[in-house]
Amino acid sequence: MGDDSEWMKLPIDQKCEHKLWKARLNGYEEALKLFQKIDDEKSPEWSKYLGLIKKFVTDSNAVAQLKGLEAALAYVENAHVAGKTTGEVASGVVNKVFNQPKARAKELGEDICLMYIEIEKGEAIQEELLKGLDNKNPKIIVACIETLRKALSEFGSKIISLKPIIKVLPKLFESREKAVRDEAKLLAVEIYRWIRDALRPPLQNINSVQLKELEEEWIKVSSAAPKQTRFLRSQQELKAKFEQQQGLGGDADGGDDDEEEAVPQVDAYELLEAVEILSKLPKDFYEKIEAKKWQERKEALEAVELLVKNPKLESGDYADLVKALKKVVGKDTNVMLVALAAKCLAGLATGLRKKFGQYAGHVVPTILEKFKEKKPQVVQALQEAIDAIFLTTTLQNISEDILAVMDNKNPTIKQQTSLFIARSFRHCTPSTLPKSLLKPFCAALLKHINDSAPEVRDAGFEALGTALKVAGEKAVNPFLADVDKLKLDRIKECAEKVELVYGKKAGGAAEKKEGKPITGKTTALPGPAGDKETKDAATKPGPLKKTSAVKAGVPPKKGKPATAAGTGGAGPKSKKGPETKEIFESELSIEVCEEKAAAVLPASCIQQLDSGNWKERLACMEEFQKAVELMERSEMPCQALVRMLAKKPGWKETNFQVMQMKLHIVALIAQKGNFSKTSAQVVLDGLVDKVGDVKCGTNAKEAMTAIAEACQLPWTAEQVVAMAFSQKNPKNQSETLNWLSNAIKEFGFSGLNVKAFISNVKTALAATNPAVRTSAITLLGVMYLYVGPSLRMFFEDEKPALLSQIDAEFEKMQGQTAPAPTRGISRHSVGGGDDGEEEEQEEVGNDVVDLLPRTDIGDKITAELVSKIGDKNWKIRKEGLDEVTSIINEAKFIQPNIGELPAALKGRLNDSNKILVQQTLSILQQLATAMGPNIKQYVKNLGIPVITVLGDSKNNVRAAALATVNAWAEQTGMKEWLEGEDLSEELKKENPFLRQELLGWLAEKLPALRSVPSDLLLCVPHLYSCLEDRNGDVRKKAQDALPFFMMHLGFEKMAKATGKLKPTSKDQVLAMLEKAKANMPAKPAPPAKACSRVVGGAAPAKFQPASAFADDLGSNTMESKPDLKKAKAGGLSSKTKVQGKKVVSKPNLKEDDDKSGPVFIIVPNGKEQRMREEKALKVLKWNFTTPRDEYIEQLKTQMSTCVAKWLQDEMFHADFQHHNKALTVMIEHLESEKDGVISCLDLILKWLTLRFFDTNTSVLMKALEYLKLLFNLLSQEEYHLTENEASSFIPYLILKVGEPKDVIRKDVRAILNRMCLIYPASKMFPFIMEGTKSKNSKQRAECLEELGCLVESYGMNVCQPTPGKALKEMATHIGDRDNTVRNAALNTIVTVYNVHGDQVFKLIGNLSEKDMSMLEERIKRSAKRPSSAPVRQAEEKPQRTQNISANASMIRKGQAEDMSSKLNQNRNMGSHSETTHTVPREFQLDLDEIENDNGTVRCEMPALVQHKLDDIFEPVLIPEPKIRAVSPHFDDMHSNTASTINFVISQVASGDINTSIQALTQIDEVLKQEDKAEAMSGHIDQFLIATLMQLRLIYNTHMADEKLDKDEIVRLYSCIIGSMITLFQIESLAREASTGVLKDLMHGLITLMLDSRVEDLEEGEQVIRSVNLLVVKVLEKSDQTNILSALLVLLQDSLLATANSPKFSELVMKCLWRMVRLLPETINSINLDRILLDIHIFMKVFPKEKLKQCKSEFPIRTLKTLLHTLCKLKGPKILDHLTMIDNKNESELEAHLCRLMKHTMDQSGKADKDTEKGASRIEEKASKAKVNDILAEIFKKIGSKENTKEGLAELYEYKKKYSDADIEPFLKNSSQFFQSYVERGLRLIETEREGKGRIATSTGISPQMEGTCVPASTHTVSSSIGNTNGEEVGPSVYLERLKILRQRCGLDNAKQEDRPPLTSLLSKPALPTVASSTDMLHSKLSQLRESREQYQHLDLDSNQTHSSGIGTTLASPSSAAANIDDLKKRLERIKSSRK
Repeated sequence: MGDDSEWMKLPIDQKCEHKLWKARLNGYEEALKLFQKIDDEKSPEWSKYLGLIKKFVTDSNAVAQLKGLEAALAYVENAHVAGKTTGEVASGVVNKVFNQPKARAKELGEDICLMYIEIEKGEAIQEELLKGLDNKNPKIIVACIETLRKALSEFGSKIISLKPIIKVLPKLFESREKAVRDEAKLLAVEIYRWIRDALRPPLQNINSVQLKELEEEWIKVSSAAPKQTRFLRSQQELKAKFEQQQGLGGDADGGDDDEEEAVPQVDAYELLEAVEILSKLPKDFYEKIEAKKWQERKEALEAVELLVKNPKLESGDYADLVKALKKVVGKDTNVMLVALAAKCLAGLATGLRKKFGQYAGHVVPTILEKFKEKKPQVVQALQEAIDAIFLTTTLQNISEDILAVMDNKNPTIKQQTSLFIARSFRHCTPSTLPKSLLKPFCAALLKHINDSAPEVRDAGFEALGTALKVAGEKAVNPFLADVDKLKLDRIKECAEKVELVYGKKAGGAAEKKEGKPITGKTTALPGPAGDKETKDAATKPGPLKKTSAVKAGVPPKKGKPATAAGTGGAGPKSKKGPETKEIFESELSIEVCEEKAAAVLPASCIQQLDSGNWKERLACMEEFQKAVELMERSEMPCQALVRMLAKKPGWKETNFQVMQMKLHIVALIAQKGNFSKTSAQVVLDGLVDKVGDVKCGTNAKEAMTAIAEACQLPWTAEQVVAMAFSQKNPKNQSETLNWLSNAIKEFGFSGLNVKAFISNVKTALAATNPAVRTSAITLLGVMYLYVGPSLRMFFEDEKPALLSQIDAEFEKMQGQTAPAPTRGISRHSVGGGDDGEEEEQEEVGNDVVDLLPRTDIGDKITAELVSKIGDKNWKIRKEGLDEVTSIINEAKFIQPNIGELPAALKGRLNDSNKILVQQTLSILQQLATAMGPNIKQYVKNLGIPVITVLGDSKNNVRAAALATVNAWAEQTGMKEWLEGEDLSEELKKENPFLRQELLGWLAEKLPALRSVPSDLLLCVPHLYSCLEDRNGDVRKKAQDALPFFMMHLGFEKMAKATGKLKPTSKDQVLAMLEKAKANMPAKPAPPAKACSRVVGGAAPAKFQPASAFADDLGSNTMESKPDLKKAKAGGLSSKTKVQGKKVVSKPNLKEDDDKSGPVFIIVPNGKEQRMREEKALKVLKWNFTTPRDEYIEQLKTQMSTCVAKWLQDEMFHADFQHHNKALTVMIEHLESEKDGVISCLDLILKWLTLRFFDTNTSVLMKALEYLKLLFNLLSQEEYHLTENEASSFIPYLILKVGEPKDVIRKDVRAILNRMCLIYPASKMFPFIMEGTKSKNSKQRAECLEELGCLVESYGMNVCQPTPGKALKEMATHIGDRDNTVRNAALNTIVTVYNVHGDQVFKLIGNLSEKDMSMLEERIKRSAKRPSSAPVRQAEEKPQRTQNISANASMIRKGQAEDMSSKLNQNRNMGSHSETTHTVPREFQLDLDEIENDNGTVRCEMPALVQHKLDDIFEPVLIPEPKIRAVSPHFDDMHSNTASTINFVISQVASGDINTSIQALTQIDEVLKQEDKAEAMSGHIDQFLIATLMQLRLIYNTHMADEKLDKDEIVRLYSCIIGSMITLFQIESLAREASTGVLKDLMHGLITLMLDSRVEDLEEGEQVIRSVNLLVVKVLEKSDQTNILSALLVLLQDSLLATANSPKFSELVMKCLWRMVRLLPETINSINLDRILLDIHIFMKVFPKEKLKQCKSEFPIRTLKTLLHTLCKLKGPKILDHLTMIDNKNESELEAHLCRLMKHTMDQSGKADKDTEKGASRIEEKASKAKVNDILAEIFKKIGSKENTKEGLAELYEYKKKYSDADIEPFLKNSSQFFQSYVERGLRLIETEREGKGRIATSTGISPQMEGTCVPASTHTVSSSIGNTNGEEVGPSVYLERLKILRQRCGLDNAKQEDRPPLTSLLSKPALPTVASSTDMLHSKLSQLRESREQYQHLDLDSNQTHSSGIGTTLASPSSAAANIDDLKKRLERIKSSRK
């Protein structure tokens, strides 16, 4: 047995390697338990066993081996590192387990293999099992086959690769062992289940008997498709789906069609082994084949025929062989040999498949020629050969050869060729049979159907019929136009008979597909007319134009909005420039005009102009007309002539004939002369006036048209319309509009100022005259032709009736195209002008979108609205969304500034409420229309999330998302969507809906694009995985999209991308690519035509002509125009040029712009998504010894979505200087982009770990600098690292702690310190512990030191998994070979010893003697420092030691350890300043120094602190300047208030009592002044911890110190308690105290109350009373959730700790009762989820049975009461608050609550009369209205002289009866005197009536208290003021209460002898005993103050701290009946004396 005891003590891993089998057995059992217990698959524990698992399975002892196998199975199942062991363990299982006689061992071995497959290690396992098949031991072979069979049966053929298994099957069938053969048969049957007949060829050569048996078995296999039943870790979704189907009834036929077709798609060819035949050809083959004797040739061919029977041939150089065979076919005279050679070719083609394609071209013509042979067997052989060859190539490749033979004279050749074509067509689809091929074939076949030979005709009909069936009528009919009806019917008849290879669907598909290319026909029309047609067609779809316009025009416009309208005018003028030479002439006076006119007109004409006789005027006009007709253009004075015409009577001419003539002359002048706008101004008014005239209207219109031609339509139209609408005549208005409608048709739309017209059209639409309205609508119709649907946007707000008319008009125009302009271009026939005109026209149409007046809605998107959209309540979210809808509806067209809206809407896209998702989608659709092209900028952050919604399971949501995406793409074009990796990320998600919708969308959009961003390539790998997706629809969509991807990326790139696929997948994908290559559509036609089809990508197409046109235009303009014109034309040309260039330079531009944007882009839920992916093993876990390429690539991919592109380029650059740049940028952006940094934190940390592996020191230093700043920021933001972030960063950081350079080690240690603020120290511990196992001794030493620091700072709780294990681990290093490591280990354990005392030895376990002596020596040495440190510290942390009692530490490990660790305190520290974070650590270390080294501290501390600290509080302003006063040395360190406060707080914990008191008084002073108290915010936990430390110091050190004057201690106690009371009166600060700190605080205070040594002090009782009061304050004022939680944890710990007195637990419970009493008021502010979690944990530690065993029944009653109260207050809703409890089934809590609920529901009918409070509540409800009246009545009495006493008595009675009554409102309005009078009166009555009773209760617990947990007390703490309704009470009320307490003191001094227990305070806190304790406190303080004053006068020469202690508001001596005024005076005196 001696041996046993030795190994029993060893750790598990050592036992597992022990030489004794028993030890190993025991080790395996322990290991098994351990493996099942570890929850975290990443736990460092796993790594320990990595090397041992093989030994587990190969143990030489059979009994131990069985246990070892079980443990190994558990390991593989649970450990994330298990994959690393695959190879060695699998080979161990095969060789050492499968040969065991025990069946159980074999079973476990199989399970282990299957488990490895489940954790994605299938390939390695399969390899080992196949190796096992070569073993000599048949047992092993049988087990391997069986395992393979099981694996295949469970995981399916997708995961288990069948090819290698099928390869070895024949060999297994030949085995001598029957067992092996039988097992092989079972395996063959299993394989058959998955691949069916594809298994036959490989097995055709096995023994015929066996084959027969197999056939019989195969027949029995069920025809249902097999399903995978076990799933890989990465297939968890499939698993869930499978289980769900099983649950529904096992039969999942309905849902899984896709799977059924997915399984059997195995091509037998793929499974076959390729055979190499070239080397096996007879050596003399090539001679023999040329031999003269046909027998020899036959021998040679027969040899080949035998070889090519192999179904799959190895690829090689077959050129010579093919050549030889071809020669035989072509030239051999012996037809038998021809047939034989043909057979050989067929065999070759079948065996080589595509690889034969290269030889097809040589052979096909020969075979076709040979069809002249008539012998059926030859023909048949040739047909088989050519059909086999066709399958290896494409029709396209051999089409020329076929067509060449078609004209052969030999009818048999023609017939056989046609038949071959027919057969070939059957293998085609519409895409592989494009028009380009159909055309020549149809032409040739048409000749055949007219051939004289009937067999040729028949064959021709068959071929054409097949073509018709495959390609569809639309495609073929154009080629059959000339065929007569009979023949056409015959072709159709043939078509119906044809059976296609690809099934019937092909025809239908063809019909559909044809729809697209047919539009191309118009494109083919020759000449400009064709262009025009397509272009006009293109103008119809509005969206199309919008995009193009946007792309073309937006950028320049943003710069100068004015041109939006202006270009309209400028553009065309400049265009016509060269010919029109627009004239700007000044206005001439009438005299000059007369002169000029006289020079060209006959004199008589001028005289008769204004004759009174109309006939003379008419004659005059005739002459005028003749003169004009004869004039030359150059000499015609246009302005003079028109002014003559306008001369009296001018346009007022009454005779219509004269007027008609006059108008005609105007038209002539305009046409013939150089007509200027000045001339036009003269006549236009008159023309407009006459346009409505019945007789002259036509002439007026003609004149206007002529002027429009001379002066440009845009200008003329604007003038004319403005004039028409400035007059009242409706006829003129309507006719003007009619004229404009026609003019637009004649002149085209270019240059028209749409905006100006629209306002006039709106006026017209509002006109009363129907004719005007009709004309306006007609004009709109014409404009619609040019502008498109966007025109309607301007009229959305018209009346519905009118709108419907407009819509009807638009509808009419829908199918029409805008006519080509016939005027306005006649004079300008510059080459290519036509095209240019078109371009221009289209652009104008597009610009309409830009003319829309856009509203800025930025200010309407308020924070309130955004928070509404993100509210928890869906109804409020809906309201928010409705508001957004209405905002956009009102605004119609909006500017791109929409504030916070994108982020808010993005959040709603994954709303749990699908209705809201749909509403959000419709808002986004609306947004796209409203914002127009500017929506571009939101594609990445709003558009891509919409794509995510395409993965929604609901059909309607997907449809809405698709509509939204289309609406967006319409506005933005596709480029934005395809750029970057967003789209590929979406496609990557394994969501079948998302994939099929997205691929469908891409298939629709890609064909229309002319170019795409290179990022499209990123989608390809995901496209390939879609091609093999389980879901049939996804596969189909992927196949449809494939050709379009290829069209843009090219076959090479696509083929290259298959490199990363598995071999089987690769072949399949390549085959599909080949197919797609044949179907690949051509890219869309070049620019001019592109418009007709392009939707998204038209833009680039447009730029080229536009810019070319502009150049040419520019050059013409410049030559022939004055400067002004030059400028304008330049404007236009430069504008278009810019557009042209813009496209080219976009990338560069983009990068420059981007640098200004954020460097980290916030991707919602991005981090969570990444974690999920890592968890599901979809991506590599961040775990490596050195980073491999795939990790870097993966990180790069993940970063691409959330890091700016340019920064990412820097981050992943090969050169380290770029990394430095990246870090500099990251440091710059750290503060400004907090949220971004946090959202990408996991990626940033991972990237930094890569930098740790760089050799460059500068990068490392920079990275560490960044990390320090980063962790500061994170702790400010109160961020907690997630497990994922921690585990992928901390281990790598710890590597760096072993760097040789000191400065780096120091930095890393500093970073580790900061980490503890954002990641629990207890979780850091295991990582650092892992670091101690390093080979680097520096690292080991540093890690050990760091562990020591952790224990020192955070106590033993940080030691994980248990203190014992941790210490044992540390102790092993005492024997390290490196001296520094030994020292570090010793120091660390000494540190633990100082915290934990002698128990350390127990925990360490057995050490070797040498190590133990070193340790003891070191401990002794450390103990020589100041007195009894270890012991004291062991006591000092009483609750820590309790926590470690094994039971408690295990149970509360999860939750309590966090609570008790200082970490939480730091986290909850409100608004921190940077220095705050380091403080807790600093001052804790100070504390140790203080405790261990009082002497030195005493010298230094006071000197530091007393440097003019009072200055801080002298001015009332924010203490900025005062900080300087701290002390000269502190100037640099403490540059702000926060650090000053930190410093003062650190002194609170000083070992020197005076230093501590001073620090406390200073803090108290700060807290007293309302304006300064805020400065303490953020330091509350810190301050409370410091005071706790001081309390512990008093408790452990000062109280034991004989030399110390006990009065000093009382002074210190008073200060501590006083400043805490002050603190807890300021509610906002009190609430900052965190749970952990409150727990320690309550622990400290209760310990103090129970300290018998304090009672023995002279003033001890007073101290205890003050503590009583403080406890009440703490309970009332601190955050109710935190304090409740703290009390529950404390109660639990106190019940667990046997060391505690029962009194302790009792007081904790009484505090809890107090809290229960406050619940009705506080319930709404409490986080019930957290409290219930605490109660759950409590009930877990103390189940009912255990609680009942307690000596006292209080605990169980306390708990029940608490739960009962919660239930009563919350009702059934309480059950909704169990969210934080992970495993509700383990909890008694839920059941208990349900019982309570049931009970309360039963009781609900009865009135709740248990407590008076309940009763009073009911009464209060009943008489709420009366209450105020009664109180008003009473106060009236008190106010009157006579009845004042009676009134007071009534008030007292009333208050007694209704303890909740609120008399505050009545007192508020009265004077201070009246208030104090009432209060005093009530006190007197109370003392009179209750004098005796009070003494009784103050001495002990009242009997009723003993009985119940919750005493039904009528008094609550605030009963003195009557405020029990739980309102927030301000400080003034407490001051008031203090005054009252003081007044009371006078009455009640006699009762001070007995010290009340806490309970009296809890039940009747308003009793005077408590008050007198405060009184004592204040008198103490005033004494303290005086003594300090003297001390300071001596010491500092009046430069004292301006701190009146704690008591400025509280201080008062214990004199009787002191008055308030008195107090005030006294305070003044004190202050003045101190000044």
